[in-house]
Amino acid sequence: MSLFRRLFSLKSKSDQKNKETLSNDRSKYMPEINLPVDESFMMNFKRNGGKFLYCDSEEEVLDSFDKILLENDWYEKDVCCFDIALEHKFSGYNLNYIKNTPASFFFATCEYLIADSGGILVSSNQLREKKITELPDNFVILAATSQLVSSISEGLKGIKEQNKNAIPSNITTIKNFEPQKEKDFLSYGSSSKNLYLLLLEDL
Repeated sequence: MSLFRRLFSLKSKSDQKNKETLSNDRSKYMPEINLPVDESFMMNFKRNGGKFLYCDSEEEVLDSFDKILLENDWYEKDVCCFDIALEHKFSGYNLNYIKNTPASFFFATCEYLIADSGGILVSSNQLREKKITELPDNFVILAATSQLVSSISEGLKGIKEQNKNAIPSNITTIKNFEPQKEKDFLSYGSSSKNLYLLLLEDL
């Protein structure tokens, strides 16, 4: 059974209490518990402010996409998208696909989902030569559970292996998914996006 199915099933209160007791009993000097890649990604992604919709099938992906459009009133709006395959797959929603901004949201796939940071690794395959700051504030990203990796170095290695003839440029990680209340030097230059992740189970 997939982790995402387990997490979305109801957990008993006793299980939750046992987990809380265990975490409270651990010393802060003890090494961190190594979580499975999918659980680590989900926890860090949500901590970053991201919103994801777990989908069991392609039909559920289309239904979840429809709900995102309805929630945000994005029907009949401009959508920035550089992926022709996505345009064809999601052609039945009366959207105006454009290659520039301004637009209501940016629609793309990604290279990998990075578990240890809860970030999304993208490249020129998705962004072309656009900077994150040049794209709309709202993102909808389509990804699959097979794209989960533990670290950015594993993701970069995967990009290199899949693109032996020409490694894509503009490789970057998106990991700020909510407005920064206070700007500090650690967040300088980062761009916060309201991001929805459509996550398809394909394993």
